[in-house]
Amino acid sequence: MTDRSPFKTAVVAVVAFWILVFVLLPNLLVLAASVLARDEVRFIRPGFTLAHYRALMSTEILGIFVRSIAYAAGTTAICLAMGYPFAFLLARSSARKLLLMLVVIPFWTSSLVRTYALIIVLKANGLINTLLLETGLIQQPLPLLYSNTAVFIGLVYTLLPFMILPLYAAMEKFDPALMEAGYDLGASRLQVLRHILLPVTLPGIIAGATMVFLPALGLFYVPDLLGGARSMLLGNLIKNQFLAARNWPLGAAASMTLTLLMGLLLWAYFVSVRRYGDPREALTR
Repeated sequence: MTDRSPFKTAVVAVVAFWILVFVLLPNLLVLAASVLARDEVRFIRPGFTLAHYRALMSTEILGIFVRSIAYAAGTTAICLAMGYPFAFLLARSSARKLLLMLVVIPFWTSSLVRTYALIIVLKANGLINTLLLETGLIQQPLPLLYSNTAVFIGLVYTLLPFMILPLYAAMEKFDPALMEAGYDLGASRLQVLRHILLPVTLPGIIAGATMVFLPALGLFYVPDLLGGARSMLLGNLIKNQFLAARNWPLGAAASMTLTLLMGLLLWAYFVSVRRYGDPREALTR
């Protein structure tokens, strides 16, 4: 028998109202703005048009899309390369609670504030250059700030915990006896990693990659603060169209395209979870 208590009904009603007003309605407004004509005074005016979506096919904007995907893919790869061994050691460490707290602590501070802190570390007279100059490893400051390297550092620093936590959740359930069995059967470390550890932790890899790749596509303040004007990514394009160029329809069209791209990636994620979600099934494949 279904429990229809007033409290549960009220909770469901509040959540549904919140999603309707603050999620669905704003997205519908953005969708509507993307197919309306641009107005210099009122930003938009009645008149159905797909010209703004066609404008996204220009060489310049397509280059921004490709660059954004490349940055997001590179950030995901770096986070996976750094997060996978760390999550493995974290799951096997006796001090896992302390290490896990150190991973979570950055969430207690605004990511924007932490990005400003990176400027102090990366600038010409910042921490890194000062240490390298004092030790004699370099003769002049390295151009770290306002570069592609700085953007990658900022994205990885911001999103690395989103990779570590799903990997840790998958590795915590991993039975080390499976690795010992592989070694007893004559498997090398690489074979154990490829045929035992990776298949079992594949759901965590997929979840972590999704949680890093999707935010990396839309983050605009990291390229703005650390990359300068040369690091124009998709998030910066959308922000500039709304706030600087005052071209709301084009910004809305880019936002809807990004939303569609994220939706496709989430759909691919759920499909992969249905296929690889059970570690035991992944191990037998």
